[in-house]
Formats: sequence, structure tokens, C-alpha cells
Amino acid sequence: MSKAEVIERIVSGGVLPVIRAESKEEARKVIDAITKGGISIIEITMKVPDAVLLIRELTANNNLLIGAGTVMDPETARACIEAGAKFIISPALNFETIDYCNDRDIVVMPGALTPTEVVNAWDAGADFVKVFPADSMGGAKYLKSLKAPLPHIKLIPTGGVSQETAASFIKAGASAVGVGADLVDLLAIREGRSEAITEAARKYLEIVRAARS
Repeated sequence: MSKAEVIERIVSGGVLPVIRAESKEEARKVIDAITKGGISIIEITMKVPDAVLLIRELTANNNLLIGAGTVMDPETARACIEAGAKFIISPALNFETIDYCNDRDIVVMPGALTPTEVVNAWDAGADFVKVFPADSMGGAKYLKSLKAPLPHIKLIPTGGVSQETAASFIKAGASAVGVGADLVDLLAIREGRSEAITEAARKYLEIVRAARS
């Protein structure tokens, strides 16, 4: 899959689940529940034990688009890309990681918050900029303020995205939304209520579709 195809799939999908879990097995259960709801793009954070191995296992499924999150340096990016990750996400701005991904034609999404950081990330070669933590800066209102002078930059807000706020982020100009605990409900998995996650995944896709229409 080419970089352009990965970018298009992320934008068209519109929802990017951010996977954190206490074990690789727990992560797989929550991913299974999410994908049953129709979401096929998954960010495996390096906070998951054996995250690189999980990426390798999941990339065997051609229906899924698997990327790596909480990637802080080129060394970690290399391990994830070798395992099959198709995109690399970081909560912060690391120019060496952006360069490494660009050299290998891999989609890269560094984190940024201020207008200067966002522009610096884009100018350095980011394919998307992760606005994190979006909720701490005013949520969709802040994203809209960023997009006004920077309409060409693809922004994906993460942090505080919920079913109640997702539509407002999309309407504010987000290319997609990164969703953590509101979708990646580990308690539901532990209590045997995986169907609640599946239903939430369906709902997120419906919210994004409606907001775009």
C-alpha cells in the first residue's frame, strides 16, 4: 500500500482508535471488538506490552491498516516499520523521526499543539499533525482556530474526543479523530461486555459520516 493510499484510507475512515492495554492479549480483545464495529484502522501504542510483536501479528490481516503510536524516536519507528506498521504517530515533535519515515515512504503523524509547532511539523514533512491534547486547549473551538490560517494542514485531534465531541471536531476541519478511552474501553473487556465496544465503534463511524454530510 502506497503512502497516498494510507493517507486516503485514514481520511476516509475518519476514526483512529488509540490502543492502550495492560497486556497484548487484552489489546487483541479490544481490537477484535472495535473491528467488528466496522473500524479497520488501528493505532497500537508502545504502551501495550509486546506492542511490536502485536503489530507484526495484526499486519497479517490484510483488511486492517495498522500503525504505531507513542513513537518517540527513529529507533522505535524502525522496529515498528519492520514489523509492518503503515503509519507512525507520536505525541510530540521529533524531526529525526519525521525524516526517518519520509526516507522510507511511511506516513508520519507527529504531535503538536501551538500554531508554531503545527507549522514546523508540517514543513518538516508530516503527513498529518496530531493536535494533542486537544481538549486541554478548548477542543473543537481551538481546532477551528488553527484551521482558519492553516487550511492546508491535515489535523487529527486526540485527547478528549468522545461521542459527544467527535462531530464538532469533524465540522471544525479535522481530517479524522483519534479516540482513546471513550472507545478503547478496557473495563468493558474485563467485564465481558465487548459488544459495548463494537456498538461504540459503529456509533463513531455514524457520527463522522453525519458530520461530513
